[in-house]
This record gives sequence, C-alpha cells and structure tokens, in this order.
Amino acid sequence: MPGTDTTAGDSPQGASGATSAEARAAARAPATEEQILAVRVGEVAPLVGPILIVDYDPQWPRLFAREAERIRAALGDRVLSIDHVGSTSVPGLAAKPRIDVLLVVADSAHEPAYVPALEAAGYVLSVREPDWYEHRVFKGPDTDVNLHVFSPGCPELARMLLFRDWLRRSAVRAHQAGACSPELEVHAELRRC
Repeated sequence: MPGTDTTAGDSPQGASGATSAEARAAARAPATEEQILAVRVGEVAPLVGPILIVDYDPQWPRLFAREAERIRAALGDRVLSIDHVGSTSVPGLAAKPRIDVLLVVADSAHEPAYVPALEAAGYVLSVREPDWYEHRVFKGPDTDVNLHVFSPGCPELARMLLFRDWLRRSAVRAHQAGACSPELEVHAELRRC
C-alpha cells in the first residue's frame, strides 16, 4: 500500500498459527491491503515521509525500562514477562527509533483482562490479529512504542527473543573483530541467511 506505514513493527504480517503446508506458505506471502486493514483497530495513518533509520541511541534501553515500569504498574501480576525486542534492543545497531516491547499475559485473546488497564495508562490498541497467535499491538502514550502482546507458549515469543539474541551476538562479534560498524556486520550476516 504505497504511502502508508502499515507495519506493526518488525514482525511478519498475515502469518497464521496453523501448521498445515498451506498455512506455512501463506505465512511467507506478503499481506494484502485488505488483510492489513482487517487487523487494524482505528484508522491507518498515511506515511508522509521516509522511514527514518538512525544511529544507535544509548537512551533506548532507558526508554524501554520506563515503558516496562509503566506496563507493570498498570497490569501488576498480569505481566508474565516483558522484554525489549526489535532493532532498538541491539546495542550499536542503527534502527527505526521505535521501541518494541514484548509482553506476555495469561491469554492475549481475553482483552478485558488487560486492555482497559493499558488504555488507562495511555496505550492505544492498534492491531488485533486473532488468526496469528492472538497477537495484539498497542502504541505508546508518549514514546514511539510497539507493544506486542502474546500468550505463554506462543512460538512467536521464542522466535522474537532468539532473533534479538542472535543480533546482539552478531553485533558483539562485529565489534570484537574491529568492523567499522556493528550494523554493517549484522546486515552482512543477515544477507548470508
């Protein structure tokens, strides 16, 4: 969809939790405009400029910590785990200046258990994907945040954390090898995959 940022962060769109060969093939296919609009909550804001990639900002971990504290204050013991994921969680890596937060609650499909509390804290539900692990995405109240919500045992949790950890190890290896920039080495590693 030209001119509109429809991404919910760094996660794939249109994937399914099903395990059939057709579902796996569909998971690799790009989402159509109809599919993207079907999972959106509220209006889709048109992209009015280029997507900004900036040098690593050492404030990103602090911004994540602030969001994690705000989410814990809103949800209390309903927070089963909370992690900083995405490009901003990788020291030294250039990224979109958007903090990706991975939140696990008992049942992401049961919105009454957590959505009102997050909304009261200023978060706005923007994506509801019942066909993809009951994934939900919220935007942050005062920081550019993608708050991804899943249930325990969802395979996407392990995938997101594994990918984050792999990027972190790759950035460290690049730094130790004296590469001119960690992002160049990480991007080279990604091209080899």
